[in-house]
Amino acid sequence: MDDVERAFREAHGPAVATLIRLFGDITLAEDAVQDAFTAAVHRWPQDGVPDNPVGWIVTTARNRAIDAVRRSRRGRELTEQIAADRLRAETSAGPEDPEPMHDDQLRLIFTCCHPAIRVEHQVALTLRLIGGLTPAEVASAFLVSEDTMAKRLVRAKYKIKAAHIPYQVPDQSELPDRLRAVLSVLYLIYNAGADDVGRGHLRAEAVRLTRVLVSLMPDEPESLGLLALFILSDARMPARGDGAHVVLLKDQDRSLWDSALISEGQALVLACMRRQRLGPFQLQAAIQALHCAALRYEDTDWTAIVRFYDRLIAVMPTPVVALNRAVAVAETQGPETGLALLEGVAEELDGFHLLHAARGSLLERLGRPREAADAYHRAAALARTDTDISFLKRRCAELTGDVPAGPPC
Repeated sequence: MDDVERAFREAHGPAVATLIRLFGDITLAEDAVQDAFTAAVHRWPQDGVPDNPVGWIVTTARNRAIDAVRRSRRGRELTEQIAADRLRAETSAGPEDPEPMHDDQLRLIFTCCHPAIRVEHQVALTLRLIGGLTPAEVASAFLVSEDTMAKRLVRAKYKIKAAHIPYQVPDQSELPDRLRAVLSVLYLIYNAGADDVGRGHLRAEAVRLTRVLVSLMPDEPESLGLLALFILSDARMPARGDGAHVVLLKDQDRSLWDSALISEGQALVLACMRRQRLGPFQLQAAIQALHCAALRYEDTDWTAIVRFYDRLIAVMPTPVVALNRAVAVAETQGPETGLALLEGVAEELDGFHLLHAARGSLLERLGRPREAADAYHRAAALARTDTDISFLKRRCAELTGDVPAGPPC
């Protein structure tokens, strides 16, 4: 990813959110921001990336949107007056200023997560608009086809317009009921950044918006839990590889872990769990905290981790949680037990590369290299990032000396 594309990815969410506030039209905002990016592609390589690329994109996109409004509507005096009124409201804090744009993104998240919109559409639309992911990338996050996701996005945007959903943060009485979908959005945005080193800004954005949520709802334990989960994950990020290579947890240099972030994350885990209203993000954060507490892989308290997974699967009985629990159980009861548990979700997760990667690891520990290589081969065929594919292909080669028969890993 070059500097222009990276700057655009970082600017996409703030720019779209600000233009939606100014013009009240999601499609117009998206088109104007895309036009601004096209202009940046032509100008920035010659002039250099501006000091404030977000402000440049917002200003350029705003001007393109005004031009589009003027071109597309007859009898446009009223429409232009509305746009002018909105722009005058920016006088005290222009669209290039960071704080208003941050507020705009929070407004946009809650607008996209309005209860009138289907939950899966809420998450997809916000990931697209705030995260700046392409429809193909959003589809990948949901394990659905790009065509299916494109239809979801169109339906969601139509629903916002047809239902006159307000562009605002809900008042305090409505916030708790709206929070669950918002937290899911942030979780997906963070994971999109965690899976691709080129989208690390998405992790930072997810953390920032979660901090805003915590400030809005300081007594909501799931917001605290999600923030703790992000921070503890970030703390271990420097040891996970450079984006070109995967470093497994057991092989990580723990001296690279960020001790300040670990301390902050562990304090947040304690703070949210004191409220005694455990939810899935708090439980996942507690599991992360236990990993971070171990000075060596051999010191990991797997028994406690399995107990937390037992509680997690009770409140979030998904196949992916069952997969992760099986991996933890394998550490306490042996790889054969873990492998048997994986079989319980094999059909549901057959298209998920991490299931086959986990099977490969457990089969390898059981001394069954041919089967392990086949599992890694299947995982490589399903993996979506070059880093994962390279790692899994290497595991194939190390176990067999060649690539297993069938389609290339």
